[in-house]
Amino acid sequence: MINKTKVQSWKEALTVYWDRRQLVIFLMGFSSGLPLLLGFSTLSWWLSGENIPKTVITGLLVVATPYSFKFLWAPLLDQIKLPILTNWLGQRRSWMLVIQILLMSSIIALGASDPKEGLTYMAAAAFMVAFFSASQDIVIDAYRIEILEEFEQGAGAASTQAGYRVGLLVAGAAPLALSDFISWFWVYFLMASLVIVGIAATFLAKEPRNYSARDTNEIGTGTAQRISVLATTLKRSVIEPFSDFCTRRGWIWVLIFILFYKYGDAIAGALFNPFFRELGFTGTQVALIVKTYGVPMTMAGVFVGGLIVARIGIFPALLLGGILQAVTNLLFVWLAADPSMATETGLFIVIASDNFTGGLGSTAFVAFLSALCNLRFTATQFALFTSFMALGRTYLAVPSGWLVDQIGWINFFISSTAIAIPALLLLLVIRRYASEVFPKRD
Repeated sequence: MINKTKVQSWKEALTVYWDRRQLVIFLMGFSSGLPLLLGFSTLSWWLSGENIPKTVITGLLVVATPYSFKFLWAPLLDQIKLPILTNWLGQRRSWMLVIQILLMSSIIALGASDPKEGLTYMAAAAFMVAFFSASQDIVIDAYRIEILEEFEQGAGAASTQAGYRVGLLVAGAAPLALSDFISWFWVYFLMASLVIVGIAATFLAKEPRNYSARDTNEIGTGTAQRISVLATTLKRSVIEPFSDFCTRRGWIWVLIFILFYKYGDAIAGALFNPFFRELGFTGTQVALIVKTYGVPMTMAGVFVGGLIVARIGIFPALLLGGILQAVTNLLFVWLAADPSMATETGLFIVIASDNFTGGLGSTAFVAFLSALCNLRFTATQFALFTSFMALGRTYLAVPSGWLVDQIGWINFFISSTAIAIPALLLLLVIRRYASEVFPKRD
């Protein structure tokens, strides 16, 4: 297998998109993006309309805990084969199908909650949506990494991010607009029905070579033999994926970088909807401008990001994306500081810029995380990396509501920009260990 890390021309970079696998990855990306906003951002709009305090709304970020700890059960999805379904669909696709059915059920359950009667049931339902969403991400990410060559990972990241953003568009825009006309239960029921897109992708996909599959046909009948096999499986599925990564030089700096690269965007994004509501925008305006117009800009960003990764490499693309993401956060300061700019035009300018750079940075970031994975432990290691990323988005973003109440919107967005600086400095450190950070692909 040729171990290409980048292509030699922009024309060659474009050709990596013209592949049936990229379409399947796009549809899977849609299925990944759909549930995320339903569990928080769209939920925050629902709750703010019920006059729930901002501190309580951001406190509900803890229901996204599964995204931060999905590496704990990722080894099970890497190793365990489902009876009957595995023989029919293969290990990756069989898990996708089961998880997607459970995800659909949990979204409907969330829509059936009523915040006026208390938030306990709603929080529990949102937690289940996050759990099945995170589980789906584990399998989809593993599938994408295993089905593509290294030089295709940038395009794969772009395809999955494009699909992901379309999923965000649908889950972020449609519910806000529909909630003006129908109940939240039917809004979430309609969103649940769109999981069918992911199910269709599962059947369209071809099962990749399963790098983590182990031969289990030689299991003996004696107790000692069974214990030995169990110990070997535990070692292979849990210990080896982590020990493999921890033996790489500079691994601790890589984890810290993963934690903070998207942190500035995460704390700012946690309160976008309440911010827009306080500026006086309606649900329809937010759905049209922030979601409908913003998402195409994000998709343009991820497409350009895929080209940049393929042409100049992952590290330069990460640096460029990180700088642009930080700078565009300052545009929200402009929007908050000048009330006369709180118009549809002003909002479009800010959102278009932020989404384009966010898409570019996300593509480079996903390509970086994908390249870090040893193909023997794809699901487990990618889950570990994205779990660290989710920590910044979840727990470290929880105080954002309290912070806005203390320092105001202007200082809040300035702070979200400054937070990006440490990650960019860490990137320069990590680049020194590039040859030892990425595993070899045979």
